[in-house]
Amino acid sequence: MVRQRTVAVLVAVITALSVPGAVAEPPPAPSATGAPRVPGVPAPLSELVPGVPPGPSQPWHLDTPDQALAPKVYTPTAEEDAEEPADADAESDELIEYVPLSDAVERQSGVVACSKQTGPYQRQVERWLRLRVDGKQSANDCRAIRAFQVRYGIRPDSGFAGPVTWARMQLLSAAKNPNAAGKCPVRTYRVACVDLTRQLTWVQKGTKVLFGPVPIRSGKAGYRTRSGWFSIYWKHKNHWSTLYNTPMPYSQFFSGGQAFHGIYGSVYNPPGSMGCVNMRIADARTLWGVLYKGDGVYVWGRRPGT
Repeated sequence: MVRQRTVAVLVAVITALSVPGAVAEPPPAPSATGAPRVPGVPAPLSELVPGVPPGPSQPWHLDTPDQALAPKVYTPTAEEDAEEPADADAESDELIEYVPLSDAVERQSGVVACSKQTGPYQRQVERWLRLRVDGKQSANDCRAIRAFQVRYGIRPDSGFAGPVTWARMQLLSAAKNPNAAGKCPVRTYRVACVDLTRQLTWVQKGTKVLFGPVPIRSGKAGYRTRSGWFSIYWKHKNHWSTLYNTPMPYSQFFSGGQAFHGIYGSVYNPPGSMGCVNMRIADARTLWGVLYKGDGVYVWGRRPGT
């Protein structure tokens, strides 16, 4: 049901944005139960859409190619391993904020210069920017959020406290010392740390960070990425999903069908993956050369909304 609603929302936006010269009336934004939206209450993450229309070669991705069941493990041939997965389209790595449908439609007609909507990460963003923390969007909040979005190339820079803006803040805070809180166990061997709460991953050996931190997208509600200790048990550079018949490049499996792997879309898509730890293609490629079979993986926390 959620997926059907998401598809319907995206079709509505694409239709509205594809008619030349059309100024669409913003459709009503009911809650998940069908009741009128209460002003000042943030829309659920599942109801947000990309704030700008997609490029000609990069359609909006509705989901990610994950694998539900443990794969059939085998040793790839030299010919198979010699083939490198394709690079992602440059547009897929752009920082496109997810916003309410009404903002996305109005933005195209030049109406929305500064969002009046309360974002799902309003309090966190206010705290990070050292604003008054009340969880309600204000003109002052919007100006400060817009300045941050402009500085880091987040589009649209409408001041909406959405998942991409908050993810960028999380990454900036973690850049120097991602394990400052000591949540990932320090060992003498390599450990891939997966922080579901902050949606970040990195690799450390002792206190030295060997890779990352980089943004990720973990499992959505009903498909949560399992937490605890694991180890890399199979690496398959050119893996294909058995569910969607689509690529899972640079797959490194650590728990049944759950793996680190690259995606040809945005890692910021709000609902989440089908359980895997999704990464940008470039990050997945780098991680491929850092981790080896048998290396430890430690997963903790909880993705917002799950």
